[in-house]
Amino acid sequence: MKIHEKYINRCIQLAQNGLGRTYPNPVVGSVIIYNDIIIGEGWHHKAGEPHAEVNAVNSVKDKDLLAKSAIYVSLEPCSHYGKTPPCSNLIIDSGIKKVVIGTVDPFSKVAGKGIKKLLDAGCEVRVGILEQQCRELNKRFFTFHTQQRPYIILKWAQSSDGFLAPLPLKNAERKPVWITGKYSQQLVHKWRSEEQAIMVGTNTAVADNPKLNTRMWQGNDPVRVVLDRNLRISQESHLFDASVKTIVLTEKSPEERSSKNVILETIDFEADLAQQVCEILFRHEIQSVIIEGGRETLQTFMTANLWDEARIFIGKPHFKEGVKAPEVAGRLTSETNVDHDQLKIYLND
Repeated sequence: MKIHEKYINRCIQLAQNGLGRTYPNPVVGSVIIYNDIIIGEGWHHKAGEPHAEVNAVNSVKDKDLLAKSAIYVSLEPCSHYGKTPPCSNLIIDSGIKKVVIGTVDPFSKVAGKGIKKLLDAGCEVRVGILEQQCRELNKRFFTFHTQQRPYIILKWAQSSDGFLAPLPLKNAERKPVWITGKYSQQLVHKWRSEEQAIMVGTNTAVADNPKLNTRMWQGNDPVRVVLDRNLRISQESHLFDASVKTIVLTEKSPEERSSKNVILETIDFEADLAQQVCEILFRHEIQSVIIEGGRETLQTFMTANLWDEARIFIGKPHFKEGVKAPEVAGRLTSETNVDHDQLKIYLND
């Protein structure tokens, strides 16, 4: 591996520590090199807190070495004042003259301005090292800023014979029917902690009474989004426990049902539903959503071709009849076993 790739790869590793914790900011990692030795490194921990470059500079014990060092960063240093000062200013003020960047920031307030500021200050700047990997690292951030919609992950579990759920039992208690094992369930909670929002449809909310939180993993609970055309979901449901922001997409007036931490958004269910959902989530500055809805909700996004990933568990149960799982049209990128379950991941190229 070449020297620049080596250190940008380390930046990517560091940045991944912040996944799910930095919204609305991207995840970023940075290292500082002197004589081919890492003397400082850092990553962005949380929005409003110091950026990766700040943490890297602050971790250097001998600040006199900075003027003789190179700084590597997975994403272009910011050039504007937000909740924190510009990182490009910090690099310049620290006397660092060599800057290696993974990829340009797509955010309009940066988008090349940080690089220009560094060049104008006399820094030697190199851009585009492991660029594809750096863009993949921030696929949510890039999708949000370039396509004006969240990064969309479809997730479901299906039986060995291709059903999402068995036929419902009369007078049965409202609870999920588990197809997968505990390790797959824990992995799903890890995924939830990495995404900014989670979405289900009315039927899933009514039948399963889900909490949609990260109780099996340490991390932030995602914003909950639910389709409820006629406000059929009971106010006693877990979705309305006020523990986290919940967006209800409905045809009814927003004044018809309001409570703490619950926001009603009116949409037209006869129009392009998936596009409307994307527009509303974009307006709420949601950069990613994992959709765990039933067949109808999943199919809505697949038919509209508004999805980026599909993560599908295939469990051991055999239902013989029930709700048929959707068929995914995408590129299979991985196929692994999680204990006794099979996990397939597709990308919508």
